[in-house]
Amino acid sequence: MTAAFESLRRFALGFPETREDKPWGESAIKVKGKTFLFIRQDEDGLGLSVKLPQSGPYALDRPFTEPTGYGLGASGWVTASFKPKAKPPLDLLKGWIEESYRAVAPKKLLAATGEKPPKIKGSRARRR
Repeated sequence: MTAAFESLRRFALGFPETREDKPWGESAIKVKGKTFLFIRQDEDGLGLSVKLPQSGPYALDRPFTEPTGYGLGASGWVTASFKPKAKPPLDLLKGWIEESYRAVAPKKLLAATGEKPPKIKGSRARRR
């Protein structure tokens, strides 16, 4: 499980302008001061929380997911949990981490890196 944790952590830290804080005994990976990934590994296994404005409803169909607590689930945050001997689907989780990064990163940062901000269902573009 340590290899899965490190793989996901390194993947998240590979995005532009990211850094890691360690509040509450888990890693919080942030972009420009805004958290896009909470991840932990302990005797209970691996757990992570990400903001999924696009794929959240589909993610919640998975047996290892639930809405994130503390009211974050209402804002599109999803938590995935895996027992110590489980094999987490790393490619799927990396896709979720990328979606979370793109949802939280400032639009100017995404534009500067050549990324297009995600189109979030129900959002409206500002008109000038």
